[in-house]
Amino acid sequence: MSAHTPQTELKLIGKLILEGEMHCETGLHVGAGKGSLEIGGSDNPVVKDAFGRPYVPGSSLRGKIRSLLEQASGLAGPAELVYLSRRKGQEVRIHQSDRPDDEICLLFGRNPGRMERVQGETLETTQATPARLAVFDAPLDPDSITPQMRENLDDELTEVKSENAIDRITSQANPRTLERVPAGARFRTRFVMDLLCEEDAPLFPRLLEGLRLLEDDALGGGGSRGSGRVRFSNLRLAWRGRQYYAAGAPEKEIGAGATLAAIQAAVNESAFSFLHEA
Repeated sequence: MSAHTPQTELKLIGKLILEGEMHCETGLHVGAGKGSLEIGGSDNPVVKDAFGRPYVPGSSLRGKIRSLLEQASGLAGPAELVYLSRRKGQEVRIHQSDRPDDEICLLFGRNPGRMERVQGETLETTQATPARLAVFDAPLDPDSITPQMRENLDDELTEVKSENAIDRITSQANPRTLERVPAGARFRTRFVMDLLCEEDAPLFPRLLEGLRLLEDDALGGGGSRGSGRVRFSNLRLAWRGRQYYAAGAPEKEIGAGATLAAIQAAVNESAFSFLHEA
């Protein structure tokens, strides 16, 4: 558990910057919602930027990491969940508590107010907790879509996967299509964690834990049907203390060109000694 208490003072010490690549081991579908359907197009398109290039929204990546950490921490039970939305058929439940040492709420933020628990008494929190973690949109590296891959794609940058749902009684097929970024594509990722007190340091290993959990889970839609397997590589972790911003001091590289396991080892070896460096 975290060492935070209600009396913990918050003041920026610095920022940990983790940048790297996210590789698609299988096709990736992060949906854009069902809008107008073009002739010959997919009825489940992927989200794209203003230039028509697929990207992974930071909110999708952040939400998946949070969900995996909640499950790993035993915080996905009814007594630990609150409703963000109770609209029928579109219920949204997430973990939230008023405990000052709750690492999930410290890492992802907490808003004050009254929230209905899935099970138990209504949750009332009076203090906001600033989110330490920022996850940025991950743009596609266009060079990762090779000319050979383009020859076999349904669109310039994406493929269309056809699926069938079969009625168990009548055997009637219900075909559907799923647009995916193909296996082999790469996205550029960026995670920034604010350290607002020395007690925040143990929160960064939780982020690395969430990313490692994601590598053995799935991102986006269709995960149980083979989509969304990803892997992180070419990672670089840097520390930017207050003097980096106030006086132009250089950043400190903690690990580079690495896998998640190597970044974890570098963080453990450093023992966060850089927090006390000028």
